[in-house]
Amino acid sequence: MAPPRKSAGKKTKRKTKSPSSSTLVPSPPTVEPQPAAAAAAASIDVLTEFVLQDILRRLSLADLLRAALVSHRWSRLVYRCLPRDPPLLGYFFHPTDVPPPYPEADSKIQHTPAVFLPLDASAPAPRLSLDFAPDAFRFYVYDSHQGLLLLEPSERIRRAGGSLPRFLVLDPATRRRVLLPPPPRDTVPDDRRWRSSRYYVGSALLSRTHPTKLCFEAVCFAIDGGHPRAWVASVDDGRCSWRALPREEDVLVDFDPYWFEGRAVHAAGKICWHICNSWRLLVLDPSTLSFSYLPVPDALSEHKYRIGETPDGRLCMVTDAEEELQLWVRGEGRGSDNGWVLEKIIVDLAVFCDDAGVPDLPSDPTYRTHVVWPSDMDAGRTGKVFIKTWGFGRFSFHMDTGKIERLSTKRGKEYGHPMFAYFLSWPPAFLAPDN
Repeated sequence: MAPPRKSAGKKTKRKTKSPSSSTLVPSPPTVEPQPAAAAAAASIDVLTEFVLQDILRRLSLADLLRAALVSHRWSRLVYRCLPRDPPLLGYFFHPTDVPPPYPEADSKIQHTPAVFLPLDASAPAPRLSLDFAPDAFRFYVYDSHQGLLLLEPSERIRRAGGSLPRFLVLDPATRRRVLLPPPPRDTVPDDRRWRSSRYYVGSALLSRTHPTKLCFEAVCFAIDGGHPRAWVASVDDGRCSWRALPREEDVLVDFDPYWFEGRAVHAAGKICWHICNSWRLLVLDPSTLSFSYLPVPDALSEHKYRIGETPDGRLCMVTDAEEELQLWVRGEGRGSDNGWVLEKIIVDLAVFCDDAGVPDLPSDPTYRTHVVWPSDMDAGRTGKVFIKTWGFGRFSFHMDTGKIERLSTKRGKEYGHPMFAYFLSWPPAFLAPDN
């Protein structure tokens, strides 16, 4: 018997079991695409100025200045976020040959042209130089202030006899220069009367009126008839005019002015000149352009000392009294000495000699006082003291950490004295003031 034939009727689909509603996966919601620019603009717009400033304060200084170029609004915001103090970029100094060890007579130290040492050689930083001023090698750096360098001729100046030098002022950041002529003789009435007794001392930068243009004031002074007299140069974008000030009759120079140091020190808003083997300093107030004497502590009258400024801006003095480095600050209080207070003993010189790691550095206390002494407070306000030795090198000592660094170049020379801290002119000119 033959098998039954399949019917040729309509085909039916096989029914399958439908999944339960609990196993269904919902489809993602449809999002209409937005232009990328509109999305970015919306994300910035929702941020308040307070939030933006909080973000900007977290940037490095270089990135912060770049952000100021985005728009006028960002320029104003960046201005509010700038640090109060100008940034320290590094130091200018003249490398020198190491003198022979004591007690050999010091040979004539050969100075080389000024070089720039960045604050952190390993970090990306501007590599400043003076190669834009071909005649700079004929000058010595005498001052650094508000992004400018003041230089005097390297040839021996006839300080006695009424002559005043010319000055070279450089802006390494913008690579601009101006050569200032000596003050004209007709700026002083009856100049011939004082010229025979005049003794030129030194110069300094006073102020800067524009952060990128060569608009500034500088001062030089001499001793006329036993009293200091200053000349002020006002420079407007390279154009110089001199004016002479009256003699400071209340300040008597009753010693040979040869003992003045020509290089000035900016400290706590004042300009100071050291006087070798003296119990006082000569101070110029930049706001009044008046001179006065500042006495040192009686306890230091027989010791070497250097004026300077603490990291928090106080007038201070470092000395090698009692065979130890001491820090004195200006102020009144218990134990005050001529308006100075001993704040801390930095380090015992015997301990420094041992920690410096120089085998030939003397350990005898009497010998040590002749060959180891503080040469300067770091004008960069880093908390360091620069220490000079006679024939054993130059060092820096951090007052808080005790870290000692040997200051020598790769070519065997030592960092020259002084080391001029170089700060960027502040704030940058392209930033709008915050009104």
